[in-house]
Amino acid sequence: MSQVPENQPPEAEKSISMSRDAMNDAQHDERDAQTGEEIALPSHLARSGTLDSPVDTARHYARAVAAENTSKAYAADWKHFTRWCRLNGMEPMPPSPEMIGLYLTDLAAPTGPSPALSVSTIDRRLSGLSWNYAQRGFSLDRKDRHIATVLAGIRRKRARPPVQKEAILPGDIIAMVATLSFDLRGLRDRAILLLGYAGGLRRSEIISLDVGKDDTSDSSGWIEILDDGAVLTLNAKTGWREVEIGRGSSDQTCPVHALEQWLQFAKIDFGPVFVRTSRDGKRALNVRLNDKHVARLIKATILKSGIRAELPEAERLALFSGQSLRAGHASAEMTRRNQRRRDHFRINLTKAAGL
Repeated sequence: MSQVPENQPPEAEKSISMSRDAMNDAQHDERDAQTGEEIALPSHLARSGTLDSPVDTARHYARAVAAENTSKAYAADWKHFTRWCRLNGMEPMPPSPEMIGLYLTDLAAPTGPSPALSVSTIDRRLSGLSWNYAQRGFSLDRKDRHIATVLAGIRRKRARPPVQKEAILPGDIIAMVATLSFDLRGLRDRAILLLGYAGGLRRSEIISLDVGKDDTSDSSGWIEILDDGAVLTLNAKTGWREVEIGRGSSDQTCPVHALEQWLQFAKIDFGPVFVRTSRDGKRALNVRLNDKHVARLIKATILKSGIRAELPEAERLALFSGQSLRAGHASAEMTRRNQRRRDHFRINLTKAAGL
């Protein structure tokens, strides 16, 4: 299948002006990413071939410590920080609290054209640096006054109450699905919305699904379609769990039917369930969707469906996110946990959710 991407991922946040096509920066970034994933072997054992397999296994376990999305975010944090250091004539190692304090200041009040980052993003960046330094054998003291004082000042000046995301209701999801076309791309997006809503799924869980167990190395779950519905086996933040999705009251709102339609017309019987399509929307490509697609899809269909149309567009978009699909997730999850495998679909939570 063709590998032409449906769309390009959005650019990452930047806190200082920099050249994106600098070749030496790209080479440094690649080496930094590789270094962060490795477990070093003691020098006196470096030539011992008998330890190759245990070392590879140890590296595999080390990479599995953090969730995939967290690992990607921490790798991006390190790339951004090391680039900032190079552009400002500094060395990223060993860690310097004074240097970290300057970096955090530049994130909150950049001197270049890049927008200031939110307090939560800055705090996440600092966590990423702490993790990366630990992987390299260094300890970053977040309580050092050069770091703690700057971070406290940023919080006082820039912290604001979190925006409470609204839950998507049954009528909302039906209206959102109605805005989608019936070409291949529309079939895919319809399955994403209905499956995510009926299962109370995180957006990362939706796009990490494979058709079968162990189809691909980057999968975090697989599906099993049965007469009464579908069973999703997921390896999520809280560990392995099963999610049952019963068939809906009609084909128009049934998540399992939407999933079957997508798989049939996209001719997918192996590998990632949700993949990109060609630019004309007529062919499925062998490229797994990014979880950002789910967030963009929700916002786009919210606007098209006219939900909360009394509000300005910016406010409407701010009210909804990927988390909005997880309405009622906590209570539904407790119900699922109380059902044993032999009782699959005894309670149809899809119909109970209004689909």
